[in-house]
Amino acid sequence: MPDSRAYDAIIIGTGQAGKPLAKSLAKSGKKTAIIERDDKVGGSCIVYGCTPTKTMVASARVAYLARRARAYGVRTGAVDVELDRVRERKRAIVDLFSGGSRKGLEREENIELIFGEARFTDARRIAIGDELELTAPWIFINTGTKPAVPDIDGLADIRFLTSGSLMELDTVPEHLVILGGGYIGVEFGQMFRRFGSAVTIVQRGRQLLPREDEDVAEAILEIFREDGIDVLLEATVTAVARDGEGSTSITVATKNGTRVLEASELLVAAGRTPQTGALSPRAAGVELDARGFIPVNAKLETNVDGVYALGDVTGGPAFTHISYDDFRIVETNLLQGGDRSTAGRLVPYAVFMDPELGRVGLSEREAEKLGISYEVAKLPMSHVARALEMDETRGFMKALVDPKTKQILGCAILGIGGGEIMSVVQVAMMGQVPYTSIRDGVFAHPTLAESLNNLFMRLGA
Repeated sequence: MPDSRAYDAIIIGTGQAGKPLAKSLAKSGKKTAIIERDDKVGGSCIVYGCTPTKTMVASARVAYLARRARAYGVRTGAVDVELDRVRERKRAIVDLFSGGSRKGLEREENIELIFGEARFTDARRIAIGDELELTAPWIFINTGTKPAVPDIDGLADIRFLTSGSLMELDTVPEHLVILGGGYIGVEFGQMFRRFGSAVTIVQRGRQLLPREDEDVAEAILEIFREDGIDVLLEATVTAVARDGEGSTSITVATKNGTRVLEASELLVAAGRTPQTGALSPRAAGVELDARGFIPVNAKLETNVDGVYALGDVTGGPAFTHISYDDFRIVETNLLQGGDRSTAGRLVPYAVFMDPELGRVGLSEREAEKLGISYEVAKLPMSHVARALEMDETRGFMKALVDPKTKQILGCAILGIGGGEIMSVVQVAMMGQVPYTSIRDGVFAHPTLAESLNNLFMRLGA
């Protein structure tokens, strides 16, 4: 018979919703079990996503600036990237963050951290292998997603890389081919180009970053081609094969005919899929959608009473800060007697290419789809004093405003510090500050945020 343990709450996954929720439940006196399948605590953000990728992005930017040093009047020698040392730096920071997260859970009196693969046996019962059985009236699913693997002829027969395994390389690939031009493909494509790889991105759609407005995508494409990245749009990989020399032959159908690429490494960055298969949620009566995600209502409740899903596994916006806000919604409603929901939640995000893309609120495409009237303010980064002084003039700033209420509807900041400038605009949106207040505001000179004066001056009074 398996060891049976009863708790007030069970959390499956130690990601950016699960970990703080476990602490909050414990501090409220709830006996809580939190289960982690992997050997590191912290979920995809800390172990595979934000933390390691942005650490490596920082190394890539140093290489980029070193090669541009002469433009700033600084003489340097040849730039050589030691990818094994980049990897060790990345690993050290991941271990620091993950280790801190684990210690934080283990020091809480009412938390038991359990490692293993969790699966439902009914709506109140979780099994860990054949040895352990847990029960609780509240169960929270925070299992996240994993890289999707498309059905391509020959792909199952060869070694290929995903976003996680790519960061474990110890030498710079000669030619990295990336299948997918979304956020992951864009960040890794520029990163490895700066490390010294030849890079080709194969994108099925008409533009990189399909969710973005066409002018944003066009500007990113121009930046990438300036950086020497080969981008194939409206292109589909139809077959892959590994040759005897260790390279990968990739057959690509394009609008101009068939091309065959020879890659030293292939990165598959074709989206993410939910980690719900091994969890057996249907054994608890929990519904899944057609893609395997767990549908929830605005309070993150599944169709089964007492079972909640938080973070990427719900199929909503796949961002760490959204997962953390999911935790706050559940905490407010269950532990504080509140009535909080996802309704009307702003979803900011940043793409950590260089220059950064920061986005919040409506794009032009979304506003048009919703039938919302808007005006556009647009300012090239070449008109921003601080960007000129830093010699970082690629990109532009764009904001949408309601011509009647003067409220800001959204913005896209493609430029140096794009995520930080976007956050300034977001604060204004949260406070319902009209764009005229930012236009007429006094900002320190010369800062990047000061450029918001000039951006909004491009609109009528």
